[in-house]
Amino acid sequence: MAISDAHSAISPSPVAIWTQTDSMRAQVSLSGAVNVYTLAGVWTDIREKQNLWLGQGNAQSHSLVFDASKVSSLDGSAFAFLIDVQEAQQKAGGQFEIQGLDPKYQPLLHEFDPINKLFPVPAAKPKTSFVVSVGMAAQYFLDDVRGLVIFVGHLSADLAWSIRNVRQVRWGDFVNAAVEAGISALPIVGLVAFLIGVILSFQAAIGMQQFGAVSFVGPLAALGIVREMGPLITAILLAGRSSAAFAAEIGTMTVNSEVDALVTGGLSPVRFLVVPRVLAGILVAPILTLYADIVSIFSSMLTMQIYGIPFINFYNGMLAAVDIEDVLSGLVKATLFGVVVSAMGCLRGMQTGTGAAAVGISATRAVVSSIVMIVLVDGIFAYISYRTGF
Repeated sequence: MAISDAHSAISPSPVAIWTQTDSMRAQVSLSGAVNVYTLAGVWTDIREKQNLWLGQGNAQSHSLVFDASKVSSLDGSAFAFLIDVQEAQQKAGGQFEIQGLDPKYQPLLHEFDPINKLFPVPAAKPKTSFVVSVGMAAQYFLDDVRGLVIFVGHLSADLAWSIRNVRQVRWGDFVNAAVEAGISALPIVGLVAFLIGVILSFQAAIGMQQFGAVSFVGPLAALGIVREMGPLITAILLAGRSSAAFAAEIGTMTVNSEVDALVTGGLSPVRFLVVPRVLAGILVAPILTLYADIVSIFSSMLTMQIYGIPFINFYNGMLAAVDIEDVLSGLVKATLFGVVVSAMGCLRGMQTGTGAAAVGISATRAVVSSIVMIVLVDGIFAYISYRTGF
């Protein structure tokens, strides 16, 4: 019995005591030094009792009083405890009052007033009507087209400037971009081109075999690869690889204000950053396309061995169906694709906004825009080929 009394005499009383007068009124009495150490075992207990009390009856009629008349000192954790209890009380719709707080603590308490600044109510986003959404989309599209037209004008003028001032072009960046977009892309372009040749030959042979015209698969596949599939597959791979890389690189420079520094220094960002990459795209796109054509035709030739078509027959049929104009048509188309892919990557990079996700968004927009422009250019080129026979 003596040990129990001694223990109770040594144990300090809690700094915060919950007292419930009735079902509608309660009080939290603070005493002594209220700090992070003395609140350790009290904070959770008070909040649990408060939540249980607020859950009984109509919470809007519940009134809670904070009695701080016996407090000797307060620290930041004490104010956090007070704000936590106050926020729970006001959120439930009840009343809250502080009594007996020393005037010297009033300025610190006023820094957290009103409490809504600490716990703002999430603002509901207003729903836009269909007409407004269509109008915003149209405005966004027109702004994007306007930016594209301005960029094309600047790029055309600076490409003409690069022809007149060859020595002032940043050929170091040109070589780096050509290596990154060209030599580094050879494995993936070769792999995809090989698979395209195999798949195209197999699919064509399945249909031709029904009519006994398997021997025409080789010339047909070669013609399709040279005129369409080779340039298109190469351009799509460059869009997913090189265009995104250009957008990410220039986008990072834009976020870091390096592009603004170029403008401040009197340098043209288009001449400094875009022209070398576009020239690299013009160079590597037809080379990669020619490489893809060779790999695809070779894989098609291997595939036709399964159907008993010798190499010499495939080769002779290809020479009869494919002439130099078909090859040049594919290379010209590939050159246009190279301009489109590299230019769109640079444009989206220079349009990069602010924030952690801005560079990723620019890279995604570069890939999507490049593919859309590839399809558009391909359609225009197909119409011109139809009208001119080229």
